Amino acid sequence: MVSQMPSEATESSLTSLDIVLPVLNEELDLPVNAKALHGFMAEHFQKYQWRIVVADNGSTDSTLDIAKQLSQEFPRIDYMSLEQRGRGRALRRAWTESTADVVGYMDVDLSTDLEALPALVDAVRDGECDIATGSRLIRGAEVERRPFKREVASRGYSLVFRSMFFTQFRDAQCGFKVLNRRTVRDIVPLVSDNRWFFDTEMLILAEKNGYVVLEFPVKWTDDPDTRVKIVGTAYEDVKGLLRLRFRGLAKPTRDSGDATPHV
Repeated sequence: MVSQMPSEATESSLTSLDIVLPVLNEELDLPVNAKALHGFMAEHFQKYQWRIVVADNGSTDSTLDIAKQLSQEFPRIDYMSLEQRGRGRALRRAWTESTADVVGYMDVDLSTDLEALPALVDAVRDGECDIATGSRLIRGAEVERRPFKREVASRGYSLVFRSMFFTQFRDAQCGFKVLNRRTVRDIVPLVSDNRWFFDTEMLILAEKNGYVVLEFPVKWTDDPDTRVKIVGTAYEDVKGLLRLRFRGLAKPTRDSGDATPHV
């Protein structure tokens, strides 16, 4: 990881915050949306020592080159490169290598309105929860232009995992999450999945091990160019749920900071 963080003494007492953008072949969205996120954070996160980390996982287009250019243009944008693909793999590495007090991620298409981000970050910083996650399935959420089949699949998936694990949260797969250092240390290394099921597994493990998961309603606009394939993702999600159900849920060890992450 390339470190470009400024070292002003005035920032030494601020809560540190890393927001990760996991990317795979996103040469079109990345330059536009990384700059949009940077501008938003510069305006709304002045009480944080923040940075944006672009986590490229196996892109074959110019995504990595763009990430490098962004890091040179903006001191608060860093990048890292993984040869192996998988959003979960990228998040695990970025979060476990980070030293920030609070970490998070969002999808690079910015489908979730950024206006919700300060509330999630503040809730984690203030100790209201261990994980703050955006939700499209609770009261107050606004969802625009979402195809009917995706809406049905999302609500059906929510019903399945809540029936299996009796979780309080409803939307596991919204790409908009923030967590504290304790959760990164104790829970993230326990997550086995390296792909899309990573989010669900992390939330289930966290809640069932006594960590507080809090959902926030978000405004979400469907991306017609989404890389998520409904059938394939649903199959992987069901396999992941069955694995957790029948093999049991992992628990943090007393010295979980020494746990070996799944790679």
